[in-house]
Amino acid sequence: MRRPGRAAYLLFLLFMISALSACRSTADGRQHQPDQQQSFPRYIFYFIGDGMGLAQVALGEALAGEQGGLAMLRMPVTGLMTTYALDRSITDSAAAGTAMATGYKTTVGTIARNDRHSADLTTIAEAARDHGFGVGIVSSVSIDHATPACFYAHADSRNEYGAIARQMAQSGFDYFGGGYALSALRDDTLDDELRRLMLQKGYTIAAGKEAIEATLPGSRCWAVGAVDSKGALAYEIDRNEEDADLAFFTRHGIRLLDHHRGFFLMVEGGKIDWACHANDGATVSREVKAFDRAIGEALAFYRSHPDETLIIVTADHECGGLALGNNQVRYSGRPSLLDYQQLSLERFSAKVRAWSGSGRVSFPMAMDSLRVYFGLGNIDLDPLLALSPPDSIDLAKAYQACMTSSEELNTYGRSDPFTSSAGALLNRKAGIGWTTGHHTSVPVPVFALGRGQERFGGSYDNTELAKKMMDLCGLSPVAKE
Repeated sequence: MRRPGRAAYLLFLLFMISALSACRSTADGRQHQPDQQQSFPRYIFYFIGDGMGLAQVALGEALAGEQGGLAMLRMPVTGLMTTYALDRSITDSAAAGTAMATGYKTTVGTIARNDRHSADLTTIAEAARDHGFGVGIVSSVSIDHATPACFYAHADSRNEYGAIARQMAQSGFDYFGGGYALSALRDDTLDDELRRLMLQKGYTIAAGKEAIEATLPGSRCWAVGAVDSKGALAYEIDRNEEDADLAFFTRHGIRLLDHHRGFFLMVEGGKIDWACHANDGATVSREVKAFDRAIGEALAFYRSHPDETLIIVTADHECGGLALGNNQVRYSGRPSLLDYQQLSLERFSAKVRAWSGSGRVSFPMAMDSLRVYFGLGNIDLDPLLALSPPDSIDLAKAYQACMTSSEELNTYGRSDPFTSSAGALLNRKAGIGWTTGHHTSVPVPVFALGRGQERFGGSYDNTELAKKMMDLCGLSPVAKE
């Protein structure tokens, strides 16, 4: 029979060995975390398709072609999320972005502040930074636009572009990628100030693919692509092949952040929303696919770190009231007709504006342009592209209106009458319908993969998504004042 003292002694030894093992130091002097902390995801990806509702996802899937469909739809967990703002059922990107970044509702137009504008709200990106994570913010629109701003800045109004952009330098984040600052493009003095502030805080400002590729891990970096007058990357349908896309900025964000003990990377497909405002179905489908390629970069990383990675894909709201179906085609929709469109409505409208008042482009010449850029009237491509007499009459009226007007594009690329008519006609033939050029209040999808993925199924509010992520990732809870 064993003596009780020996049994107790052995149990004590096992306890001490276990305790010492759990607390042993690593080679760089840091301690291993307890098992509960080890279960936290170390690598957090937050993908936001601005304006991307279920119909936009379905359209991207329908036109994915031989690529095997959208990667986001192969993620194992799907949820549904409400989007309303505190003061309005149809939100904007500022109120929605704030809810998704902080876990609290606010009013339309507000950037990461409470509804009274009396206190800042801590964002998940700031919490990640404070917990020692590397942090990156990527967007295909200007980096001081509402959605990216909600993760690093605090402002009473999303229109305070200069004040928002200046907060990049103070954020302590490691990587900004994609678009430039709209405020800096509008003001040369501010541009100089912003660059100086970023350099003073140790950021490399890398413009173009070669400069970005040459930036070393461990360097704070603002990586900027080829941008338009609004500080945004080109639409995917208009992009030159040599220009960096959203996937490029995601891939290099991963590369530059991966030297940290963990990282948080938010990636916004911002121009999905802009194309929806323009009711440009073909451009929307390309933007969704470009966004999905960026998600593919995170999935490639996940395959090497499956037990340490969380990937969330969602949207801030739906835009356009998109429907895959209309009264004209009923049950015979052909979304593939959109593939005949060769450039965005915004880009084509710029051509039409150049024609206006010049007298050098006749209506037959304008119709030839529609055959080239939209396939309209070219029955050799597809009989469904044939133009009926009413179609031709409508286009002639729209052409005449353009030739006697100097209408400009608005912020989101709403087009001249001729371009709008051409885009609407191709959309109708493809079986695409739109109810508005603005946002809607319909719920949006959430896709999840990785550690803790099971928490993101079901139906919930956008504030709950942020809280679920912060809780799962072991980040400090947000305090609302």
